[in-house]
Amino acid sequence: MQNLSDYELMLLVKGKQHAALSALYDRYAGLVYSFAWKALREEAAAKDIVQAVYLRLWTTESSYDPEKGKFTNWLLTIVRNITADVLRKRRKENVGVLHYLREDLERIPDRLSLSPEQQAEHQFVKEQIRGAYRHLSKQQITLLEHFYWQGYTLSELAALYDQPLGTVKNRLHQTLKILRRHLSAEGVGTG
Repeated sequence: MQNLSDYELMLLVKGKQHAALSALYDRYAGLVYSFAWKALREEAAAKDIVQAVYLRLWTTESSYDPEKGKFTNWLLTIVRNITADVLRKRRKENVGVLHYLREDLERIPDRLSLSPEQQAEHQFVKEQIRGAYRHLSKQQITLLEHFYWQGYTLSELAALYDQPLGTVKNRLHQTLKILRRHLSAEGVGTG
């Protein structure tokens, strides 16, 4: 199974092949955990997100389309959506005050089970994102953190910033364009 592409593995997952899901878990559980941990700053919650993501892969009717982009981007969209749901639920239930720090990519835990090549690629991507963040203003970084890491919706951000929804959408779009342009210039796949 390890020599199959992500797309081939997802086809097998749709056919309820446990070994295919296990192979995807081996490949990406560290990445999923890292993203969830960054957003939640809580080990148990990040582990719950990993479980929820792989349950979603097993049960979802939607499928990965390689024509629309990289598998990791598709997977991280699922992770982000599940994480955002958890964060919204926490905010609504007032389960405590969550404190978020500015993007600190060095604190994202690396999986020791990654191959040396995967570790090098993971480190390269972290460095490129950190480098691209230098091209953003403080307000743009805050917007990205609110939207991607803290799970705010665009409507919630419009209320938080006391700005029209269209303005917030435009600011996010422009921020992502800048980030994408600088990541592309550095050779990091963004699509």
